[in-house]
Amino acid sequence: MITKGLFSSASVHWATPKELYKALDAEFHFDCDPCPLYGLEDGLSIPWGQCTFCNPPYGREIANWLRKAVAESGLGKVVVCLIPSRTDTQWWHDYVMKASEIRFLRGRLKFGDSTNSAPFPSAVVIFDAKSHREKIVE
Repeated sequence: MITKGLFSSASVHWATPKELYKALDAEFHFDCDPCPLYGLEDGLSIPWGQCTFCNPPYGREIANWLRKAVAESGLGKVVVCLIPSRTDTQWWHDYVMKASEIRFLRGRLKFGDSTNSAPFPSAVVIFDAKSHREKIVE
């Protein structure tokens, strides 16, 4: 049975899975999170750090966050975004395709303390003006 709640935009906030954040932080060493789940500032109006983690609200304003990520990387910063993998959207083609790396995540994430998986696939998108940095090979 498909429920309306799975596909509604009742909430645009999806708490980052702790283990995923820990793994990404170990790799990138974040110094900024402009949109924490219970943020007090408008992360779009402040300068971001040298290495920023961004799990933006997944509603219609996601394009604004990705536009900002592209702009911040143009200043020589690294921005790592956790976003829904919606390759059919305009914002994906306008901004995500400018990323230096896109990592499609296997399966569906369980956000926050949820016991159920998200109704959409996810991707980690890395904006790095210095994209020719040496990459770790497994």
